[in-house]
This record gives sequence, structure tokens and C-alpha cells, in this order.
Amino acid sequence: MLLNILTSQIYTNKTLIISGSKSETNRLLLLQALYPEICIENRSTSDDSILMHQALNSELSTLDIHHAGTAMRFLTAYFSIQEGKEVVLTGSERMKQRPIYILVDALKALGASIEYMENPGFPPLKIKGKNLNNAKVSLEANVSSQYISALLLIAPKLPKGLEIEVKGKITSRPYIEMTLQLLNKIGVETYFKENLIKVLPKKESNEPLHITVESDWSSASYYYSIIALSRLNTKIHLKYYQMHSLQGDSVLAELYEHFGVKTIYEQNGITLTKYQNANSSITFDLNSCPDIAQTIAVTAFALGLPCSLYGLHTLKIKETDRLSALKTEIEKLGGNVTITKEAIHIQASSHINPQVTLETYNDHRMAMAFAPLALKSSLQINHAEVVSKSYPGFWEDLKSIGFQITQ
Repeated sequence: MLLNILTSQIYTNKTLIISGSKSETNRLLLLQALYPEICIENRSTSDDSILMHQALNSELSTLDIHHAGTAMRFLTAYFSIQEGKEVVLTGSERMKQRPIYILVDALKALGASIEYMENPGFPPLKIKGKNLNNAKVSLEANVSSQYISALLLIAPKLPKGLEIEVKGKITSRPYIEMTLQLLNKIGVETYFKENLIKVLPKKESNEPLHITVESDWSSASYYYSIIALSRLNTKIHLKYYQMHSLQGDSVLAELYEHFGVKTIYEQNGITLTKYQNANSSITFDLNSCPDIAQTIAVTAFALGLPCSLYGLHTLKIKETDRLSALKTEIEKLGGNVTITKEAIHIQASSHINPQVTLETYNDHRMAMAFAPLALKSSLQINHAEVVSKSYPGFWEDLKSIGFQITQ
């Protein structure tokens, strides 16, 4: 699906409701499969969460999770402890290029039975569920936090719990803390100090436990970008957000102050307001929140600001190599971009090429991060339907606030 996007200005004071966090939902779905007394409210409507739910409830022996990286990691751990069950986990061609050996090695160290069916270190995987009796494992810290979270989510079911030693500087620490706080919410004792994480076995309980998922902060990032590119005093209300969030991407409220966007917390959400012009340059370390890098990079480019973003080494193993994809698409628009293994640098630019067709690389965040550019120049987005991976209603929500979108 190729979309043409045009707009002149945003309707101010509009209110949007964004579905629950994909990150929280996927963690809770796995915990619900382990502990059926958990009831989840405001669940994410994303493709990834739907795939996760279907896989956890499927009787099939082969499960195709397409592009859903979180599901691949979490389900690998989950099926490793399903005694007597044998499954094959596979996915898209891109998924078969995304390494998983770090998680597999850790699970094998705990006693898991996992085989690579094609290329060593990559999906698809054949998993034979069994009891895992070992209780200690170590892995490098500068890897996807989803590997660590996958292990933590199954830890309460292990006979002795789990102790993880994480070596080096931890990547995306807030996502690990989110996992631990969700475990705490269901009554699991945890410990996280310096580079040691401990999870104790959960005491059995049949008491119903209701957990409401906060709206998704990663999805909110696109509205922060829209407000940053809008006229002064433009406002948008987003419902079901809170000040003390489990989600690391809630740092958006602080980071977008540099773009002149103020966040006002209210009883049932937030109001974003363009209250001043942006800073003269942008430099952030996004090691703890790499999923918002694309949004921030595009915002800075659209405002003509020099921008340097660091801590992005995990972006190369996402749905696409996001650093290379950003460089290619921003340069199409007239930008000057350099990348390293863990950073992107964008020079200040006073011109945006009009009517450019942007590619999405099967990456939902590429489509959504570039959409706000329509406030500065008309553009086309190819394979725009990819947004359903995390935010199926994105294009309709943009229409509701003033974007003119044709197919």
C-alpha cells in the first residue's frame, strides 16, 4: 500500500486514545500463560501482540511468528519449560537473519533442549520442553534486553528461581526494570543490583489478578514529533498515560523539551504543547530507549537541526538495519548523514526534497517516524500497512488530527 500524505496544519486540542503498550502486553501474555489467574485490561491491538497471544494458545507443532522479534525471544524461553511439548518456531526471512544464539546458549546452560534447523545461531528453532533445574546463568550486557527479559519471565516457574549475571554496561535497562516490576505486580520477589538479577519462584495462587496496561509510549513518540514540527501553541491530548511509567520510552517527555514540546500530566493522560522553538542542536544517548531513535532523528532533520544520537548498537538487528535505513531515506530527502556501529550523525539542513517516496523495509517504525515530515513537505510512504505491527490505527488517527492521506 502506497500512501500520499499532505497537511498544512494540525487541528489543535484533539484527543486520541492509543492502545496498551506492546512491551507490557507481550510480557503479561506470557505470564498469563504461566499463571491463568492474571486478567489483562487495555491489551495492545498490535500484530505482534495478536501473534503472541495466538502462539501461546496454539496446538500447532510449527509456529510462524513472521516479523515479531519480541515473540520469537519470549516464546523460545516459554516453550523451553513446557515439559513434554515439542514445537518449531519460525518466522519471516528477516527473522531468520536476526541472531538468537545468546538466548539459546543461556537457556541451554539452564538445561534446555533447543536445535537450530537451518543456520546455527538463527531461527527457525526446534524446542523440546523440559524441566530446567539449573538456576544460574551469565550473558553479555550489550545485547538486546529482550534476551534477559525472556529469561526473567520464565524464572518464577523454575524450581530454584533464577540468578543472572550481566557482564558489562546494560542496554535498554528500563525494559529489564519493566519486566521485574510486572513480576512484582503478580507477587514475585526480585532483586536487581549492579549487574546481578535474581528472581525467586512464585508461590501458587488462584486469586484473580487484574492488571491494566498503560498506553504505549513508543506510539506516543510520533505525536511528540508532530507537535515539535507544528506552530506554537498547538496541542494534542493522549489518554491513559501516567507520570510514573514502567516504559522506558516515557523519557520522551524530557527529551522533547529540547524540541520545544511540553508534557502536562493529567488525571487520565497527557497534553503535549508546542510552547517554544527547538534548541540549536540535538545530542542524546539513547542506550536505554533505542526504539525512539528514528522518531528523534527525523524530527531533528525536519527542523534543520544538527543531531547526534548514540547508544544505538541494537538497531542493526531490528526489523531492518535501522541505522542504514535512516541514512538512506534521510539522504533521499536531501539530508547529509553518517553512521557508525552505534551512532547516527545528521548535519543541519535548510531544504527537504518534496514528493519523495520513502521505503519502510518491513519496519513499522520507519513508516511512522517519517509520517510527521508531511508537516514540512508532501511525501509518499511505500508499504504503509506495515504500521499494523505495533499501531494498526495509526493512519486513521493521523487523519483525525488533520493529515490528508490518500492511497
